[in-house]
Amino acid sequence: MSRSVASKTAMLGLGTLSVFCFAGAIADELKEGDKAPAFSLEASDGKTYTLEQYKGKSAVVIAWFPKAFTGGCTKECKSIRENSKALKDLKIAYFTASVDTAEQNTKFAKSLELDYPILSDPDKTVAKEYGVLNAARGFTNRWTFYIDKEGIIKKIDKDIKVDKAGTDVAEKVKELGLAE
Repeated sequence: MSRSVASKTAMLGLGTLSVFCFAGAIADELKEGDKAPAFSLEASDGKTYTLEQYKGKSAVVIAWFPKAFTGGCTKECKSIRENSKALKDLKIAYFTASVDTAEQNTKFAKSLELDYPILSDPDKTVAKEYGVLNAARGFTNRWTFYIDKEGIIKKIDKDIKVDKAGTDVAEKVKELGLAE
């Protein structure tokens, strides 16, 4: 075997080994029954929200969306706004969230006249912990997390219908028994 071929073979072997080592280091995907990762995120209303502040008090719904000012995300956020009364009556904390900056999400929220906060995770730390970051695109997947008062994930909805997002969230909260 020539030195060049041996060298390439060794490099290929190291590359394969590093892929296996990296894959082993990736955290398991969150699933129902898991403890929800803690977060502290700035929101479009200028406040910072944490999961901890709701512990023992109310369920939390976080609807991750890919990017502010895009068609599907606009429809989803509007649908949630249109169902705000029903959601508030359930006495849950509910948010949409993205990896856009707080400034971008504030502009987006104002443009849609939202009456709920959009959480911002521009460094993508929380998105990674929740497993919603689509690394190839740099945005989050459109997934909604339903978290009970004790911080346990009761449902991860990965099949969001943007036009019905608000009514679907209200129905799921009732179905899961998360309403007070």
